[in-house]
Amino acid sequence: MVLAGDLVLDEPDAPYWLAGIAPALKEADLAVGHLEVPHTGRGQELQGDVPAPGAPPESIAAIAAAGFHMLSLAGNHIADCGAEGIADTLSLMAEAGLVGSGAGLSLVEARKPAMVERCGMRIALLSYNCVGPENSWAGDAQAGCAYLRIETADGGPIAPAADLVVVTDQALEVLRKDIAAVREKADFVMVALHKGVVHTPARLAPYERAISHAAIEAGADVVIGHHAHIVRGIEFHQRKPIFHGLGNGCVVTSALSPAQDHPARREWAERRKALFGFEPDPAFTLAPFHPEAVNAMLGRLTVHEDGRIEAGIIPVDVLAPGRPVLAEGERKSEIARYIEDITRKAGLPPITIAADGTVRA
Repeated sequence: MVLAGDLVLDEPDAPYWLAGIAPALKEADLAVGHLEVPHTGRGQELQGDVPAPGAPPESIAAIAAAGFHMLSLAGNHIADCGAEGIADTLSLMAEAGLVGSGAGLSLVEARKPAMVERCGMRIALLSYNCVGPENSWAGDAQAGCAYLRIETADGGPIAPAADLVVVTDQALEVLRKDIAAVREKADFVMVALHKGVVHTPARLAPYERAISHAAIEAGADVVIGHHAHIVRGIEFHQRKPIFHGLGNGCVVTSALSPAQDHPARREWAERRKALFGFEPDPAFTLAPFHPEAVNAMLGRLTVHEDGRIEAGIIPVDVLAPGRPVLAEGERKSEIARYIEDITRKAGLPPITIAADGTVRA
């Protein structure tokens, strides 16, 4: 299995932007990514956060053609074009042969697992948003995403730079209930969590290990993290891998450019730099993230016949203006050492990454 982080394909010619990582996706028995934004040409803009624009509908077919099979959907932007945006995205995915979990026209639909069969194994994916905004969360009769309620210490609203420290009973109960239910049908369970503090190297928010460990203890075989737009460290809990942040799988967008006519997005493009203390490389016009975000990766899982799960990485280099490509030569080693380093800096148990990308605790 190959695992990718956030996918945002706002620009024309999505096949070109994906081509640099497509060989690794196509070699896998199963490739999983996170769809960050709705793909639609209609819908009403969600109020209360900085909304992403709807991505071109044709990009969904390009995602499938690049080699993806499954997509997690629960994130802070999937509801940005309202119910119509979610409905269009799900319809396009079905047409392209993609299965997904984490968003729907109701909470029951959003929490439903995606299932595929590969190599005689039934593989399930559950997807949850941990970071808000609350008005993007699905309800009994409201379209949105599946969520795990994480709160600030004082119960205050979730904010982009907040230290989210309270894992609520709701979050733990949802994990226990959903994982127990899907374990009755699946041989292998993946849990995708949209979590963490964006645009910040190495750092894990206090709740991230707790919620990831809870998912493993509830029966997940792997936890897949994304949202920060920069990679995070890797750890093992009960011998099961946790990718705390896969960073950007493929993000090419003009929505983070200061030169645009959307006031909220224009303001956020500037404010986030001061809020998180970074200045993007000006060459990365379509991926203006923290300069260290050029050190990217795909996750890799191998499930052996005896049930042992081997985790690894496929180093990815992000080239200006934002195109990810499989790293070669010295860059492969540099990226592996970078991930070892940020794992240590985050306070996680140390790891080593072998020349073939295998991760060992």
